[in-house]
Amino acid sequence: MTTPPDDRRFRREMAVAHRSGWHLIDLLSALPEPGDSLMVTILGEPVVVCRNAADGELEAFRCLRRPRGAPQPVRCVIRYGMIFVNLQPTDHEDISAETHNTVTPQSA
Repeated sequence: MTTPPDDRRFRREMAVAHRSGWHLIDLLSALPEPGDSLMVTILGEPVVVCRNAADGELEAFRCLRRPRGAPQPVRCVIRYGMIFVNLQPTDHEDISAETHNTVTPQSA
């Protein structure tokens, strides 16, 4: 006999395992012009990705109703023509295109 799924356990697993890390949002071509925006839901949290009208840079924000409805910035990067966001402020290092680390195999 199996037990029904536990909703609390599912929510805890989602919070720990799935919210950390980088999440693919869309292709960069989805936001071609300054002022364009895209709203997506990642694991139940609404996120807005927009191209800044002033300088054309991408920005991402959580759309949660925090004090006075202030949007919370989310880390956003572009790699290989794709937009990625990370919901955790302290999770993982930033992915930098300028970083040129060399990797040495373990057997060397």
